[in-house]
Amino acid sequence: MASYDFSAPRLFVDAALGAGLAHALDRSQHNYLINVLRLSEGEDVIVFNGRDGEWRAIVRLPSRKQAALEIAQQLRPQTPAADLDYLFAPLKHARLDYMVQKAVEMGAGRLRPVTTRRTQVARVNLERMRANAIEAAEQCGILSLPEIDEVAPLADVVATWPSERTLVFCDEDAAQADPIAALAAVRGPVAILIGPEGGFDPAEREMLMALPSVVRIGLGPRILRADTAAVAALTLVQALAGDWRREPADPESLRRITRR
Repeated sequence: MASYDFSAPRLFVDAALGAGLAHALDRSQHNYLINVLRLSEGEDVIVFNGRDGEWRAIVRLPSRKQAALEIAQQLRPQTPAADLDYLFAPLKHARLDYMVQKAVEMGAGRLRPVTTRRTQVARVNLERMRANAIEAAEQCGILSLPEIDEVAPLADVVATWPSERTLVFCDEDAAQADPIAALAAVRGPVAILIGPEGGFDPAEREMLMALPSVVRIGLGPRILRADTAAVAALTLVQALAGDWRREPADPESLRRITRR
């Protein structure tokens, strides 16, 4: 995406987008665009909502305390979220924020917090997760926001696991020394599972390995923190079995994503 104009402000708006429509800025959006970025009447902002693609919008200032965006031109049509599920044991706030942002940047299309026997965090703020997902999407040119599931016990998730989706089970005790070789033959829908700080319980390993579509891998010779493991696992899967293998976007469509 070298031709993408990352200098243009980019904003998620939870409203319909279409030529000629107007979007009234809420207090936080107004503060960000007008007070922080100091945008003026007639300047451009790139907007998206996860449904209608990406659009160029024009700042309108009907008064000193009011601001709106006039939706002008579609820059990119909507694309579906990547068919990649990311399952993880919940972490404490700062590390969970980081992990969610990186998972979205790396192309996770669905975030699925699961509780394990050694999970140390029982409650997850889903609204905070969504805010972090939106921030990552705004900054990285992503069009589709990931689904965010309610927290579920790992045993319940495994009991209803679809046979057509490969589960990449990241386990520090995995005997497989070469994760690249283990993932080389993976095709089709994929999910990644990262456990808690204390690792998986032996009974959980046995339960996971009983799945017909599981691939168990290690992530190198060092024990990684859960948020670091997320980036490592997502990198491996995207490079070997995910959307990094696809053809790059049409250069002509990227050239259209510029400021007026």
